[in-house]
Amino acid sequence: LVGEHHGQPCYAADVTQLPNIPEGEAISLRAIFQLAGAESFSLAGRATQLLDWQNQHRFCGKCGTPTVMKSGESAMQCSSCGLLAYPRISPAVMVLVREGEKLLLARSPRFKPGVYSALAGFVEAGETLEECAAREVREEVGIEITRLRYFHSQPWPFPNSLMVAFFADYAGGTITPDLNEIEAADWFSPNALPLLPESISISRQLIDAALAEHDTCTAKN
Repeated sequence: LVGEHHGQPCYAADVTQLPNIPEGEAISLRAIFQLAGAESFSLAGRATQLLDWQNQHRFCGKCGTPTVMKSGESAMQCSSCGLLAYPRISPAVMVLVREGEKLLLARSPRFKPGVYSALAGFVEAGETLEECAAREVREEVGIEITRLRYFHSQPWPFPNSLMVAFFADYAGGTITPDLNEIEAADWFSPNALPLLPESISISRQLIDAALAEHDTCTAKN
């Protein structure tokens, strides 16, 4: 059971393991958002993560014994030593840096051609979200930030991230992209933006929120 949709329970199943594969057309997670909206995307993302987790934890990581699903809990349990394995969640921080009305956007070689986004990176062991935000910005583009403000979070099932998004203000330094991770980075004005990520992602929601705030301030002035 992964949740409910319009009051109806929804279950995750690996159709390749079913005796009779249901008829229909397979679609991607991203396509689900476009076809059925955010709620369906969230349920499908949760289902995908749970199925991947079960498939990757069929055996105990400590003694190698086959595992079983623990009753009443989202955990795979070793039938020999009792070790529990919970679904993996990898926290990552996203930061949209601002200097006045300008936004710092960057593109990774992995992005679609021409698309720019906010900076992001995974949280390291023993690191706070705030420390991660400052480190990732420094490592990826060589600048310092201040006034970190929380925006929103989003489960991101590619494959098991939890994106935590922040606004931050520019505090100093010259943009110097780490070319191993960042292909290009620059300041962009609201009226001269590059291609942006799809609306499904929290990166686009973060950028849109900054633009809406700018429009509100401009209207007041």
